[in-house]
Amino acid sequence: MDDIQDDGVSQKVGDRAAVIREALHDAIVDHRLAPGTKLVEDEVGTLFKASRTVVRAALQGLAFDGVVTLERNRGAYVSRPTPEEARQVFHARRLVEPGLAAAAATRATAADLALLDAHLRDEATLGAARGPSARRAEIRASGDLHLKIATVAGNDLLTRFLKELISRSSLVIALYGRTTVSSCGRDEHRSIVDALRRRDGVTAADLMHHHIDHIEADLDYRAGEEASLKDIVFDTDG
Repeated sequence: MDDIQDDGVSQKVGDRAAVIREALHDAIVDHRLAPGTKLVEDEVGTLFKASRTVVRAALQGLAFDGVVTLERNRGAYVSRPTPEEARQVFHARRLVEPGLAAAAATRATAADLALLDAHLRDEATLGAARGPSARRAEIRASGDLHLKIATVAGNDLLTRFLKELISRSSLVIALYGRTTVSSCGRDEHRSIVDALRRRDGVTAADLMHHHIDHIEADLDYRAGEEASLKDIVFDTDG
């Protein structure tokens, strides 16, 4: 079952691994799997009805994404960033995102702005909802807006890098965050989009830098609560 014999089998393994990788990645980014959670190969395989070969490929992909740590003789764990690693993540975001916001201000089309406005409306709707699922969706939506702005900026390499940083930020927020996404954060998103609309790259960059400062200011760098794998990956309401 675990042996790979030809390209067709390799493709099948890759496809199955991608499904597991995406499901676990979503569970991590949505804070349903806490930093430090052990990902036991047999348990993951049972959940997804997959072989060890498939599970290992998925975990290796998650390690490449920076959200899972593979330790020799200990297995796989949801990455648990140290305070210093957390600071480095936000330092990197400060270096990258203001420039992306400035670039987006010069490139944003009416269609781009319409999509960003629609996203802001979705964020407001999620902010008014209640329950663990709504809260996780709001946190996910917040990160997605940053990626949408990066996409508008038109630099695919930096957008891929930012996707990794957003994933790592989610781990940091899950571990060290003191509150959930706030209306203040949504207001800051609106201000950034308004700056893009005015094609004011300097203001967009300044607002983005301030916004990232605000996100990090909500961290207290104390370890958060761990979670188990069972009933988490497929959880809907917590």
